[in-house]
Amino acid sequence: MSILLRWGLTLPIVVVALAVAYRLQQQPLDGSSSTFQLKDGEKYCYKGIRTHDTEQPSAQCFSVINGEFKTVWSPAEAGGDVDDDDDEQLIDGYVIPGLWDGHGHLLQYGEFLHSVDLFGSQTLGDVRSRMKTYIANNPDAGSRDNWMRGVGWDQSFFGRMPTAADITLDASLRGLYVMLDRIDVHCTWVSQPVLDLLPADLPDVVPGGEIIREPGMGVFCDNAMDLVMQLWPKPGPDVKARHVKSAMQKLNEVGLVGMHDAGATPGTLDLYSELASSDDWTLRVYSMLECDQRNAYCPDEAIKVSREDHRFSVRSVKLFADGALGSWGSAMIEPYTDHPWTSGSMLINASSLIEVSKRWAADGFQVNIHAIGDLANRNAIDALEAALVQQCPEAADTTAGNDDGQVHPLASCQDQHRFRIEHAQIIHPLDQRRIHSIGILPSIQPTHATSDMKYAIDRLGSERLGNSAYRMRSLLPAHPVLGSDFPVEPPNPFHGIYAAVARRSPATGRGADGGPDGWHTEEALTMDEALWGFTGAPAYGAFLDGQAGVIKKGALADWVVLDRPFESLDVEDLRTLTVKETWVGGKRVYARSH
Repeated sequence: MSILLRWGLTLPIVVVALAVAYRLQQQPLDGSSSTFQLKDGEKYCYKGIRTHDTEQPSAQCFSVINGEFKTVWSPAEAGGDVDDDDDEQLIDGYVIPGLWDGHGHLLQYGEFLHSVDLFGSQTLGDVRSRMKTYIANNPDAGSRDNWMRGVGWDQSFFGRMPTAADITLDASLRGLYVMLDRIDVHCTWVSQPVLDLLPADLPDVVPGGEIIREPGMGVFCDNAMDLVMQLWPKPGPDVKARHVKSAMQKLNEVGLVGMHDAGATPGTLDLYSELASSDDWTLRVYSMLECDQRNAYCPDEAIKVSREDHRFSVRSVKLFADGALGSWGSAMIEPYTDHPWTSGSMLINASSLIEVSKRWAADGFQVNIHAIGDLANRNAIDALEAALVQQCPEAADTTAGNDDGQVHPLASCQDQHRFRIEHAQIIHPLDQRRIHSIGILPSIQPTHATSDMKYAIDRLGSERLGNSAYRMRSLLPAHPVLGSDFPVEPPNPFHGIYAAVARRSPATGRGADGGPDGWHTEEALTMDEALWGFTGAPAYGAFLDGQAGVIKKGALADWVVLDRPFESLDVEDLRTLTVKETWVGGKRVYARSH
């Protein structure tokens, strides 16, 4: 897959697009004849408005006051301002509620926009070529104090894991400090100068991680990445602020008004708190606290943030049960089909996961656990169930309510706490039933399925793949939150909707074998269900139900303008769809230049 297909961008285009988006963002609101000035706000009338409000599914106009929808008018109610036969009085566009990404990484995405893009690199020579291009444009990168960073390589294209020696094959890259993250950000590949900073007596075994030694040194996975990360010279607050601004502008461009930031350290959260009141903060961010030491309990550094304007919130915590499937790091009940000598690894043992989950729950945090393999998902469900029992002791008898047709006694407790499993990728059928019974929220990234389909059968075998992996329709009653996991995948929510509905790659439009058929289409969602996954579902997952992902009185005034009604689109249209405008809090934060 070419980089242009996967991301649709090259770095120079990104820079130009950011500059254009910034200029457009500074423009005043449209002064068209279809925007009516009210005594205490603005009224906007469009050709069509999809509201996601069950009491009024469609509308013609709405008014905005103080960042909220004040009134929403049906076509009949808007007749005083808009003639049914006079389309010129309507803004040329069709509105849907603002889109949210239910699982992304804000700061890391900004860093990606300013690093080496390795997505789609087919050979090690291609990687070196991209590094050389980057260093030519960024001559200060690669020093001891300013490492060259990159993300997106996949060893499945190389036929083996890369090594530090692979970088030094090009003389112009020798001596550079380089750290390149794998496509799933669960392994990192470093250069020889970085290896030289490490102690000579590296451990043979790293609990919950692995130092790859064959065919040579250079790659560190999961918990072993800490050995390198502690040496990396972290960027300062000014650089991070620029990265956040770049990320938000690109996210607004694809119609995103909000995101769930899936893991931010206390220092990063402090920075977000400072930035959230600035005009450059154009995206709502629901952040998950991640301690500086992964899977730790750090109450002294933990913060909670609740702003009345909902620009930035912190009330959840991110824990990690396992690694990723692509690097054989996800924890499986049975060994991998193509690596029968391993079942992956847990990053934290089952009893410790239960204990740390209960401690965070007792402090009032929503607990969200990264789990990909079926063993990790089983342990995550055990931990979240134990935390619910602790929080709702009156429902401690969890043996009741497990029969078909009965409501689990913990279901109402879970509705209050909304504990989540991030990724929920491979789940044993017995544990799928537990998720449904208790109501644990699965947070799913549809494009992970279409990216992984090329090797999932090799990793898992046909039986596991058929009954446990990449569930979407099977988990629909649990109201899955949909997202992308950017920068691991591109952040375009319409590509996520396409992957959920077509079960084909949004980059190529093809299935697992390169043909036209979707992959395991029995798990596909409808267009409406997938759109809800990027609107109402993340609103519920962030305790914003009724306030986000909907256009109704009192809700946050966030909306996206399209060229055509969403319901008129064919699924293939989603691959090339671009938004006309994105509005957050009644302010236009993105307008397409043509």
